[in-house]
Amino acid sequence: MLLYDLTSTYFETGTPSDPADPRRHGYSRDHRPDCPQVVIALVVTPEGFPLAYEVLPGNTADNTTLKTFLEKIEARYGKARRVWLMDRGIPTEAVLEQMRASDPPVSYLVGTPKGALSALEKDLLGRPWEAVREGVQVKLLPQEGEVYVLAQSAGRVDKERAIRRKKLRRLLARLHELRRQLPERDKLLMALGAAKQEAGRFYALLKITVPAADQAVSAENFRFRFDRARLRVVRRREGRYLLRSNLTDRAPGELWTCYMQLVQVEEAFKNLKGDLGVRPVFHQKMERIEAHILVAFIAYTLHVCLRQRLRAVAGGLSPRAVLEKFSAVQMVDVHLPTTDGREVILTRHTQPEQELQVLLTQLKLTLPAQPPPKITATALAL
Repeated sequence: MLLYDLTSTYFETGTPSDPADPRRHGYSRDHRPDCPQVVIALVVTPEGFPLAYEVLPGNTADNTTLKTFLEKIEARYGKARRVWLMDRGIPTEAVLEQMRASDPPVSYLVGTPKGALSALEKDLLGRPWEAVREGVQVKLLPQEGEVYVLAQSAGRVDKERAIRRKKLRRLLARLHELRRQLPERDKLLMALGAAKQEAGRFYALLKITVPAADQAVSAENFRFRFDRARLRVVRRREGRYLLRSNLTDRAPGELWTCYMQLVQVEEAFKNLKGDLGVRPVFHQKMERIEAHILVAFIAYTLHVCLRQRLRAVAGGLSPRAVLEKFSAVQMVDVHLPTTDGREVILTRHTQPEQELQVLLTQLKLTLPAQPPPKITATALAL
């Protein structure tokens, strides 16, 4: 089972003029569209161990990357019955068809765009729900050579509902403010554009009437109300998402459990951009950029190895917590003057506290021996 996803990292530099340079402006997951970036594609195991990564131009579309990675993994590790887990927006219909026609077939489990739920909603309506854990239900819809899994999470319902209400409260407050101010039409349209950007897709839940180009803004021609039909659809779909797979012999609960492992890739990107500092990048030369990303991935691999060891001996500790504890051990140079004007230099690491020593013992790690003392060769000038 392989988990595949993409992210981007931006550069604090200008856009390069060389067309072969991969630093390009594109969809920024870091919310920095003003900076050039590269796209990083990553394949990890369910345990989080990275198998391969690729640095792609910053304007690469997600749905153009999968075919290359399928070929790369097969060339590196040979043919096998693999299951690819991916988020929506990555595979195209042509690539999924190619995966189904491969020998042996390449299995996949992917999220689907929200529009797919609209197309299959009537067919799914009469299917029974199956509980996979507390607060999570799934239902199955077999298709020709594929199966769709509709999942509904109570926790996700609460989260999405809270987000929607927060966005709508802000939007309504802004609209009421504009209705009291009644600015000029051009300023009103600019304010509505800013409100739309902040509200995102929830802006479409309101029907907003604005005055015509030759009209002054008034309380009669600037009105807004809820689109109740759209609001009912959004409320009904909150907490629901649709999965798609060619693993037709698997139970819906098993497919949902597999898909939840995609969180390992998200955690990998979170660690890369947080603890391991893959962004921002200040390098100019491409070889240094590639080396920067390579070092970050090697560090991430060590991060995963530490996490796996902690599960066996200290399951309650995260790698970040352990590294913070290790930071208490420091190297110091102790300078001792002698009677003839020279100095004895003792390089020493601090002794770990009892709690840290227990952790080192559990991890089977030992601190290096204290270095031998050094003494300056000549006496200091008087």
